Amino acid sequence: MNARPVRVASIGIGWWSDVLADAVQRSGTLEIVSCYTRSGEKRAAFAEKYRCVPAPSLEAILEDPAVEGVINTTPNNVHLETCAAAARAGKHIFVDKPIANTLADGRAIARICREAGVVLAVGYQRRRESHFRWMREAVDQGRFGRLVQAEANIARRRMGRFDLTSWRHRASEMPGGVMLQIGLHYVDVLEYLLGPVKAVNGTLRHLVLEGENPDVAGLQMEHDNGALSHLLACYCASDELYTFNLYGGEATAYYNLHEGLRLLPRGKTEVQHMTFEENDTLVQELEEFAGAVRGTARPEMDGERALTSLAVVRAGIKSAKEGRRVSIEEILQSPDE
Repeated sequence: MNARPVRVASIGIGWWSDVLADAVQRSGTLEIVSCYTRSGEKRAAFAEKYRCVPAPSLEAILEDPAVEGVINTTPNNVHLETCAAAARAGKHIFVDKPIANTLADGRAIARICREAGVVLAVGYQRRRESHFRWMREAVDQGRFGRLVQAEANIARRRMGRFDLTSWRHRASEMPGGVMLQIGLHYVDVLEYLLGPVKAVNGTLRHLVLEGENPDVAGLQMEHDNGALSHLLACYCASDELYTFNLYGGEATAYYNLHEGLRLLPRGKTEVQHMTFEENDTLVQELEEFAGAVRGTARPEMDGERALTSLAVVRAGIKSAKEGRRVSIEEILQSPDE
């Protein structure tokens, strides 16, 4: 086994690039050797903080034989451009979700990486959280019985925290607003636990934040197995709170960020408080990426799988715009998506 860390470059430097770089340092299976963003000031600060070389251009990174892969946190709307350039240069790619703003771009990224023979991993760390892993195992064991519904809410406070010039404020660069950027995580978790979504009714609202993008959003989803789920996402709550409830004929699970996971089996009157070892989801997905580069692992979330949750969000955007139920099949067959 090759124990040498995978040498990567960080491209597109913002607050999330630092979060991932911190995880790289906690892991030790990767090493950030270079970085690039258009802002020379941000580039220099990142290079100093993580002791890597600030590259003068993206081309310089792609031409550097010492760089084996890239951690891509560029804005969503340039994922195709940056991922395609990296793949054609033979660099493996870890790109944060969403894979792209559109299915067409996402499919192109997956195809180009496949043809280039490089690893493509997409960052979906929420599904790795220990309570969701436990739920999935319990579902597989039949402990919930038939799943009938679920409800999820991912709420954050982002008022005053985005630069007014940020791409997150513009529909052309982040269509669907909060639902695409953070709601996507729980779309993925809902499909992870209840199975594929068949159709969506979506609602989007722009209430508080600067710019034009929705900061409150909701999806009502019909799953292939008949179960229904409801997802809310918000950027203008009082503070950060995640909740997730899963209902089955034999048990119901209740999760929130501050109280953890509780289980209520059928016929019981007291909930069971479930305890788990804390897991570092970001380290886990990055180590999986490193293992895939070395040939010892495969990405749980590759390009093809990342398209699934994106299709649901795109269906929700279309539903909100047109005021009707939209099937996932319609989205998958549309050349405009």
